[in-house]
Amino acid sequence: MRVAAFTKYDREAASTRQRFLQYLPYFARAGIEVEVHPLLDDAYVRSLASGTTASKTAIAAAYFRRFRQLLRPQTADLIWVYAELFPWLPAAFERLAFRSGTPVIYDFDDAFFHSYDDHQNPLVRRALGGKLKPLIRGASAVCAGNDYLKDYATRAGATAMVLPTVVDIDQYIPATPLTDRPLTIGWIGSPSTWAFVRPILPVLADLCRDRGVHFSAVGAGAAAEADRFDGLTFTAWTEAGEIASVQAMDIGIMPLPDEPWARGKSGYKLVQYMACGLPVVASPVGVNADIVEEGVTGLLATDPEQWRTALTRLIDDAELRAAMGQAGRVRAVEAYSLQTHAPRLVEVIRGVGGATGRTMP
Repeated sequence: MRVAAFTKYDREAASTRQRFLQYLPYFARAGIEVEVHPLLDDAYVRSLASGTTASKTAIAAAYFRRFRQLLRPQTADLIWVYAELFPWLPAAFERLAFRSGTPVIYDFDDAFFHSYDDHQNPLVRRALGGKLKPLIRGASAVCAGNDYLKDYATRAGATAMVLPTVVDIDQYIPATPLTDRPLTIGWIGSPSTWAFVRPILPVLADLCRDRGVHFSAVGAGAAAEADRFDGLTFTAWTEAGEIASVQAMDIGIMPLPDEPWARGKSGYKLVQYMACGLPVVASPVGVNADIVEEGVTGLLATDPEQWRTALTRLIDDAELRAAMGQAGRVRAVEAYSLQTHAPRLVEVIRGVGGATGRTMP
């Protein structure tokens, strides 16, 4: 079986690696050949992280290249689409996925639709608010990162399943705790999600000052330097160093605002922390409240004072940190591992690849 995968970004984007590339060895063993067609390259992804402006000419060329790819005679047995084919273009361009009649699997782990239907500009809402619904509705199967996204897909008329964003638990493993450094609270993310951390930075700064702990922020980007305080260390994200960065933490955090976009987040960083045996503190927003078992694998916090209480509790109790970390590891292995969910995705691809693609209304 042959699959043509249309991703939004190349491999330096976490979404491309998490939602597709890490499954490739399992696909190969199942006799599934994959050709990956990213829309935007790694240079574009690096520009997002550095805060620089990407070349408009390069972006236009990327859109034109994808347009040509979709117009060519399709030789694959299945088309796999992550997120959308043409960001910020109308739904008619998304319909090109169905031009050949080849079955389509649609995959998403973020509430991309809220970029349009929740946009402050009414013209954008009117023109693009429903642009993803034809793509979702026309797909033979939809893999959604959580129940919030699955519900959206189902309301759009799709046959959807929850496929959480997972980690390879043979790679994400607990490390031996280090005793020759301060206790470290950690966060890993991207420049776009660093904004979610800012409301609790005063709490973190107080804990660093008063309790002698350290706060490690991985992937926050250059703009976050303005938020620096004593005890805070910024580390650039690299694919090679990602797992080690998490293993160097003692407590993992994931703050989120209770907003539509955040409710669609996949909770991936929580899974990363838990797979590495870390206790976690998270906002009870969206899938976070499902991933974190309150009082077992971690703690949930809504406002700054709750964050202060939860973090202080973990800082002061090494046995609690260890117990929650161990429970989190078990939960990650059982519910959020590549080894658990890869066979499910293989079966979906096999099932859809032999079916007749839907036609667009």
